[in-house]
Amino acid sequence: MSNIEHKRRGLPKKGIEWSTLRVELEELKGGDFKWREGRVPSYTYFFNDETLRVQKEAYCEFMSENGLGAGRAFPSLSRMIDDIFAIGLELFNAPDGSGASFTSGGTESVFQAVKTARDQARAMREEKFGYYNVVTPLTAHPCLSKVAEILDVTVKRVDLDAERRGDLAALEQAIDEHTIMLYGSAPCYPYGVFDPIADMGRLAQKRQLWLHVDACWGGFISPFAKKLGYPIPEWDFNVPGVTSLSADIHKFGYGAKGASLVLYRDAQVQKYERFEFSDWPRGTYVTPTFMGTKPGGAIAAAWAVMQYLGEEGYLQATRETMDATMRLVQGINKIPGLVCLEPTGEANLVTFVATDPAIDIMAVADRLEKRGWFRGRMREPLGIHQGVNPAHLPVVDDYLSEVSAAVNFVTSRRLSAKYDEHSY
Repeated sequence: MSNIEHKRRGLPKKGIEWSTLRVELEELKGGDFKWREGRVPSYTYFFNDETLRVQKEAYCEFMSENGLGAGRAFPSLSRMIDDIFAIGLELFNAPDGSGASFTSGGTESVFQAVKTARDQARAMREEKFGYYNVVTPLTAHPCLSKVAEILDVTVKRVDLDAERRGDLAALEQAIDEHTIMLYGSAPCYPYGVFDPIADMGRLAQKRQLWLHVDACWGGFISPFAKKLGYPIPEWDFNVPGVTSLSADIHKFGYGAKGASLVLYRDAQVQKYERFEFSDWPRGTYVTPTFMGTKPGGAIAAAWAVMQYLGEEGYLQATRETMDATMRLVQGINKIPGLVCLEPTGEANLVTFVATDPAIDIMAVADRLEKRGWFRGRMREPLGIHQGVNPAHLPVVDDYLSEVSAAVNFVTSRRLSAKYDEHSY
């Protein structure tokens, strides 16, 4: 893509006209990978132009409002949040008495779940401080380790089974007297498979532990994919033992970025979630989640897109997404020397690897990027990682042709890539 050198500049002495700046913004964007054309495997989550228009216009309507003032200064935001909670609680089969919080993304949602579990453990064990750990499969998203570092909690990652799901025996063996939480993914991001959530639920009940399910990627895909007949395991509040779950609206809920949910089976635990402080002159300061200021636009965009799409719209978006996913799997498996990791069909995530030692899969990724296809890169095993959304459906055949051509290009020239662990 663009190799234009950018010279950093400071605050201009005199302001620049918007008409000039707008042209410059378009020029800057010209060097980006074309996400609307299906050239990006993650980062953007695009259904269609009409949904994007609703998202943008709703965001702009509430761009200046602050979610910190929802309920007092901006009751409109509070009403929209209530509607969003109602949708999430119903979609994920939450029982009566459940609760939810609106967050800025998956990392904050996971932060809230771990913080709430930790503070509940402190209260129940009557420990102001304590050494605690979370037991999880190896594939748990790195945000869990980031959260744990901030909260002074240890993460114990265990091995996977033959299908790259969390190994239940290893999970149970890792539990000790300091364990406060089991953590599973639905699905895990590297391989697109679900951890054994039902078995983990039984284990959580047996050992009286909190079970959090990270559905930040799949939360707003899985319920609709299941209705369409895809092999989606049980993973939400229908599973006894699931205490909390997280799901990103700004992924496949198609909201604007800065929108996620963390939901709790029992709203009573949310007393451990909130932050409250009074020891200063201004008065009591309370936030339900980590963030103080929240963009009102993200709330409005999430609400508007949910109302605009409805169940029918989400089913159509999921149908296109999963159709593209399965066509991609079938096509890659037909290219000599490549194969997609199994199982497939549980999520819109695909990883393919080289079975022919003459094919350097990272060199293939390099070639694809030079051709305008930004690629995700898997380290274990070495492979190309692809998240799928509806934007990929029209370009599946083009992409398969590009992959085949890239393989031929690499093998005919015996090319190999220079590996950099930070590039994966």
